[in-house]
Amino acid sequence: MPRVQVNGAEVHYRDAGHAASVVLLLHAFPLNGGMWAREIALLERRHRVIAPDYRGLGASAPSGQPSSLGALAEDVRALLAHLRVERAAVAGLSMGGYLAFELYRRAPALFRGLALCDTRAGPDTPEGKAARETFARSALEKGLGWVADEMIPKLLRPDADPLVVKEVRDLVRQGTPAGVAAAQRGMAERPDSTPTLAAIACPTLVVVGEDDALTPPAEAERMSRAVKGSKLVRVRRAAHLSNLENPQAFGAALSAFVDGLAA
Repeated sequence: MPRVQVNGAEVHYRDAGHAASVVLLLHAFPLNGGMWAREIALLERRHRVIAPDYRGLGASAPSGQPSSLGALAEDVRALLAHLRVERAAVAGLSMGGYLAFELYRRAPALFRGLALCDTRAGPDTPEGKAARETFARSALEKGLGWVADEMIPKLLRPDADPLVVKEVRDLVRQGTPAGVAAAQRGMAERPDSTPTLAAIACPTLVVVGEDDALTPPAEAERMSRAVKGSKLVRVRRAAHLSNLENPQAFGAALSAFVDGLAA
């Protein structure tokens, strides 16, 4: 799969399908664009689908600096420019949602539509920031096995399918401890995106797993109320990684949304 040097970073990405209609998929922490394999297979029949890995996660090289949302947004913009993409439907899950907010603030004309999945608009509390720094240091000291052990109970239902647990563990292990730490430090400094909600002018879908404890349905409901005309979809029998735990329901909602967008 291709890599490109953009914005001072080496970015690995997936690029599937040949349609004029583009869908950009932004992944969760601490995974990579491989988490979208099912959605890519579903959407590439009618759309061109692009799914990058963030710095130091998946096959993208770490940069040695915190992965600020601003830096990642510029990575994505440079990647899209390299691929000659001017407009896209954008879907972001968890950290991908944080990145989608930052991308919207910088390039609202890019967006044909926006899907905010298992994410939140608000910033970290001081306690949350401190916890991210502790996690970052532990990731550097203890490695990706520890990261997977820490994150899987938070990302999936307690009775998660063992095959999905293995998939998530494998996706985590494809990154680097430096990339995990950089992403945690970047998310800790993200701005409050609550004011951005009222400014979103493109068609918007909000998706949440009914059992999501990290960004629970109440968060999704607040976001949906704040975005004019948005649609809210709850995914049954799914926690934070709703696309992996109930791919049929998630894929149906996302494909219906992007298929219905104007060119």
